[in-house]
Amino acid sequence: YGQTGSGKTFTMMGSALTGLNAAQMNETMHFEDKANLGLYYLAALDVFKLVERNEFSHLIVGVSLFEIYGAGGKLFDLLNKRKAVKCLEDSKGKVCFPGLSEQIIDSAENLMEIINAGAENRSTGTTSANADSSRSHAVLQLTLRNKRSRNNAEHGRLTFIDLAGSERGADTDRACKTTRTEGQEINRSLLALKEVIRALATGKSAQHIPFR
Repeated sequence: YGQTGSGKTFTMMGSALTGLNAAQMNETMHFEDKANLGLYYLAALDVFKLVERNEFSHLIVGVSLFEIYGAGGKLFDLLNKRKAVKCLEDSKGKVCFPGLSEQIIDSAENLMEIINAGAENRSTGTTSANADSSRSHAVLQLTLRNKRSRNNAEHGRLTFIDLAGSERGADTDRACKTTRTEGQEINRSLLALKEVIRALATGKSAQHIPFR
């Protein structure tokens, strides 16, 4: 969470995959700047260390990546040509995304390759505060699946959310109408998130949690 250009995507992706290309990768996808690998890569390293253990050898890892964009919070699959995706809740209260694609991965490097490809489909724009500003919230899911079960049943899921940055009116005053509208929608969605966090933080069970 933070203002546009404050480093949220940098924190998630690491220096090797930002628009600045601060670190270089060789042909084998080895990161040369090991000081700034990003949360995605570091988390994937831990996940694959886990599945290498004998007691978890039955697990495989899948990845999905989608964005929440614009008025009404439309969802687009970044790994499937920005195909529209629905967000539904099943009978057990579990949030699911019908139609969202998932790719099986076998290493942290493989994950970053896929994320890099998906990032090219993410909505971005230029403001006076950031030349490569995210115009949507990106959601990455790492799903652990049991390959010995029917239909590779889900064992667990890690979700990472790279929020778009809050913006002042001055950040987009010289931008086109679309960029200004996007900024308004981003600020509105972040305000809604803040109200959810505030309600959860009070700890009062009777208080309404404004998820929608």
